[in-house]
Amino acid sequence: MAASRLKPLAAVVAATGASLAAISLAQTPATASDRGSLEAVRRKLADPTVMVPPREVQESALIGSSPTSPLDMLVVGGGATGCGVALDAVSRGLRVGLVEREDFSSGTSSRSTKLIHGGVRYLEKAVFNLDYGQLKLVFHALRERKQVIENAPHLCHALPCMTPCFDWIEAVYYWIGLKMYDLVAGRRMLHLSRYYSEEESAELFPTLARKGHGRSLKGTVVYYDGQMNDSRLNVGLACSAALLGAAVLNYAEVISFIKDEFGERVIGARIHDKQSGKEFDTYAKVIVNAAGPFCDSVRKMANKDAPTMICPSSGVHIVLPDYYSPEGMGLIVPKTKDGRVVFMLPWLGRTVAGTTDSSTSITMLPEPHEDEIQFILDAISDYLNVQVRRVDVLSAWSGIRPLAVDPSAKNTESISRDHVVCEDYPGLITITGGKWTTYRSMAEDAVDAAIKAGKLNPTNGCLTDNLRIVGAYDWDPASFTVLAQHYVRMKKTYGGKVIPGVMDSAISKHLSHAYGTLAERVAIIAQNENLGKRLAHGYPFLEAEVAYCARNEYCESAIDFLARRSRLAFLDTDAASRALPRVIQILAAEHKWEKARQKLEMQKAKEFLETFKSSKNAQFRDGKHTGNFTA
Repeated sequence: MAASRLKPLAAVVAATGASLAAISLAQTPATASDRGSLEAVRRKLADPTVMVPPREVQESALIGSSPTSPLDMLVVGGGATGCGVALDAVSRGLRVGLVEREDFSSGTSSRSTKLIHGGVRYLEKAVFNLDYGQLKLVFHALRERKQVIENAPHLCHALPCMTPCFDWIEAVYYWIGLKMYDLVAGRRMLHLSRYYSEEESAELFPTLARKGHGRSLKGTVVYYDGQMNDSRLNVGLACSAALLGAAVLNYAEVISFIKDEFGERVIGARIHDKQSGKEFDTYAKVIVNAAGPFCDSVRKMANKDAPTMICPSSGVHIVLPDYYSPEGMGLIVPKTKDGRVVFMLPWLGRTVAGTTDSSTSITMLPEPHEDEIQFILDAISDYLNVQVRRVDVLSAWSGIRPLAVDPSAKNTESISRDHVVCEDYPGLITITGGKWTTYRSMAEDAVDAAIKAGKLNPTNGCLTDNLRIVGAYDWDPASFTVLAQHYVRMKKTYGGKVIPGVMDSAISKHLSHAYGTLAERVAIIAQNENLGKRLAHGYPFLEAEVAYCARNEYCESAIDFLARRSRLAFLDTDAASRALPRVIQILAAEHKWEKARQKLEMQKAKEFLETFKSSKNAQFRDGKHTGNFTA
C-alpha cells in the first residue's frame, strides 16, 4: 500500500527540478528605470505624514475624465484582485480609477480561510495524477505566499499546521508529502516541516485526541503556511493605491458601459454613487473587470450573450473560543467523510474552522446552512479530546469562491483553480478565478493584458513584487512596545468623567498588527480625543479606531467597521451587535449623519449580522435555522 501511494513521487521530483530552473530563467532582472521608480513609490508609501485623499476628491478625479482625456484604466471591483490591479497599474505610472459597488473586501476577499498557502491538496493531485499543471499551480502559489508575507508583515505571518497520523503508513506518507512541499517552495520556504511523536504532539496541541474510534495517535507532521488578516490587507491595498494617485471609490456601482460611436469597443462606464445618489460617466482606455463572483454580470453589460465563466462554490467557516486550539498552532483534518480537507486555526485570539466546498448560487449576502456548520463541527470533533458544541459557535459565515472556466478553452470539463485573464469584448479585460495567495501575480497578468489591449504607455515595469503596502515600511514585531510605553487611553465613563487607562500589551499588539507603523495615529486619537475605551468586553478594538478608519480608510458605514476595518463581526457576532450603537454614534459625528441615516445604519447592520450564524443568532425548526437577532 505504501509503495503504491509513494510511487509517483520520483516523477514529481524530476519535474520539480525542471520547474525550478524554468522559473529562475523566467524572472526578468529589474531595469535602472524600474529601480528608480520603485524607490520613488516606496518613499510615498513610507511617509509617516501621508494621508489618503478624501472620498470627494476621488470621485472628482473619476468625473474629470472625458472621451478626449480618459483614464488609462478603470478597475471594476474592490476585492483583493481589483485593488491589487489598481496598485500594480498606478505604480507603473498609469492613470487609474477603481470603483466598488459595496465596500472594499465586502465579498469573497473578507470571507477566506485566512491562509496564505501553496495548496497541499494540489500537490497531492500533482503526485497521484502526474499532473504537471497542478504542480505549476503549487510552485506559483508558494512563490507568491512568501511575497505576500514580506509585503505586509504586520498583517501576515507564518503559521505551523499539524497533521495527525493514526497509522505508520499515514505518518510516512504525510512526512514525504510535506517534505515535497518544502522542496517545491525552495528558497521561499517559510520553515522546515518535521515529524513529532505522540507525546510531543500532545504538548504542542493539548486538545488533540490521542485515542478514539478504535485508533491511536502515532504522531504528527507539522508544516508551515502563511496566515493573514484578509480584509485589512485588502483595505491596505486600496489605501496604498490611493496614496500613489489612483482614484479609488467604494459604494460606486457600474450600471452600464459606454461604447464608442460604432458600438465596437467599451470606452467608459456610467457609475452610480450609492452614498450621494448621483450618477456620472467615467472614461478609460481600457476597463478591467475584477468583480469576483459577479464578473459574469459585468461582462454581460458589454455583451448580453457572453458565455458564463463562473462556477460559484460556497465556503463556510465557523469561529470558536480560543481553547479549541493553542495559540500559534493550526490543525489540518486531512480526511473528512466526503474527502474534503478541514482546517482549525488560531486567528486573532479565537479559533477559525472550515471550510466547506459545495455548489451555491451567487448572492450579495451568502448565509451558511446549518448542515454545513454541523459538518465542520463533526469533522473537527473526531480529532479533539474536548466536547465540540454548537453553542460555542461565536460566528459562522459563508463566502463564494469564483471558480473559473476559460471561455476561450476548447475543453471546459475541468474547472480551473488557477486564474483566467481574457478580453472577450474589445476594451474589457476580465480577471477571475485564482485565490487570495496569488492576488499579486493575478493583478500583474491583468495589467499586462490591459496595457496590450489599451495600447497604454507605462513609465516602468511591474514593481509590486518588492512593494510593501502602507503601514508596512519600518514595522517590526516589537513596534507595539512604543505604543505601550508612550500612550494612555483616555476613556469616558458612563457618567461623563474622563479617566486614563493603560495601553496594555493586548491592545498595543492589536493596533500594531492591524495598522502597522500608522498605529501611533490611532493611539493619539485614543489619548487626545477621549476615545480610548474598548468597544466590546474581551476584545482589543478601541473607539479611536472607528474615528481613524472614517478619516483614513474610507470607512463609510457601521458594517464597514465591524466586519472589515475591525474583524469583530467575524470573531464574535453578538459582541459586534453590542458594539453597534457606539460605532454608529462615532461614525455619525465623523460623517455628520442625521438621525434618519443613523436609524438606517442600525437596520442595515442588524440585517447583515443576522447572516452570521452564531449560536445565539439561530433558532432550530426541524433541523433548519431562522434568524433570531436581538440588538
